[in-house]
Amino acid sequence: MTFPVVGMVGGGQLARMTHEAGIPLGIRFKLLSDTPQDSAAQVVSDVVIGDYRDLDTLREFARGCDVITFDHEHVPTEHLRALEADGIPVRPGPDALVHAQDKGVMRARLDAIGVPCPRHRIVSDPQDVAAFAAEGDGFPVVLKTVRGGYDGKGVWVVDDVTEAEDPFRAGVPVLAEEKVDYVRELAANVVRSPHGQAVAYPVVESQQVNGVCDTVIAPAPDLDEALALKAEEMALTIAKELGVVGHLAVELFQTRDGRILVNELAMRPHNSGHWSQDGAITSQFANHVRAVLDLPLGDPRPRAGWTVMVNVLGGDYPDMYSAYLHCMARDPQLKIHMYGKDVKPGRKVGHVNTYGDDLDDVLERARHAAGYLRGTITE
Repeated sequence: MTFPVVGMVGGGQLARMTHEAGIPLGIRFKLLSDTPQDSAAQVVSDVVIGDYRDLDTLREFARGCDVITFDHEHVPTEHLRALEADGIPVRPGPDALVHAQDKGVMRARLDAIGVPCPRHRIVSDPQDVAAFAAEGDGFPVVLKTVRGGYDGKGVWVVDDVTEAEDPFRAGVPVLAEEKVDYVRELAANVVRSPHGQAVAYPVVESQQVNGVCDTVIAPAPDLDEALALKAEEMALTIAKELGVVGHLAVELFQTRDGRILVNELAMRPHNSGHWSQDGAITSQFANHVRAVLDLPLGDPRPRAGWTVMVNVLGGDYPDMYSAYLHCMARDPQLKIHMYGKDVKPGRKVGHVNTYGDDLDDVLERARHAAGYLRGTITE
């Protein structure tokens, strides 16, 4: 009996941390990475450098792998179907993953299974955007390219028909959505295995800055218990109905009138689940590994009353290592996770986790550490 080999397509930080979670289990990883300098390529021993958009490269990479999984959703759907036809387990499979790849497909499917979403439809040109706006409360309207968007890219908030011209220049279908009047953004993270076992993590609050996740608070403060349960049940229903295997993040709007609406789906470990590395009994990464291998899933319950994750973004202070002395001495419970990336302004290069029973204290510790590592705090 040999331990299985997980083939991970994509060499970013999600692959790096998923690999780390598999080490204690003796799981071997094979990585398909764009460059040897990618975050995960620095730590995985078996690395193939190649283009995930090339089917022959994918087929060659898959040789010797017991299952294929991903740290992004960009592998062409038809290539994944070809791998499945070759007899290679792909998790999540193409029939599920397409809902995270194509926002139009996602909205149509969520409508069909009765999941609440913002008002939306595919629009053909700026004049059609104006018609969509007139059908509701008018401008502003949110426009999204149906494929390829990430961290605020491929998303526009437009105030009139003139501003609606840019999204159509990409040459892909455009989805129009109402601009939701929301109190805050939430995320419901669940993991599902091939035989249908599923677990749900506490619903978290996700705070964005310039379209990029900045802070995650677990669990979401002052969230009504019934609404939290509804969000978890919604995420579990989506995972089941779409046939998701592995980790699913359901990004949500909590509206001012007390509803929750689905914003986005991600079928991989997700920034809103990074807190679980140190704050949950079993992290999202460990449970993703278990799920794709059809192992029993681990306990998702939190270890402490509160856990806060803050992303460390690159700034004008590239020598982050020199800041460790201050951060570690100031907070011995602080957990620092760095991705091995070159520091560039605005780039996600790591995150910090803090935990405890006093939310204000936990928040202050996390934000201070992230700010000090970036260089925006100097004392």
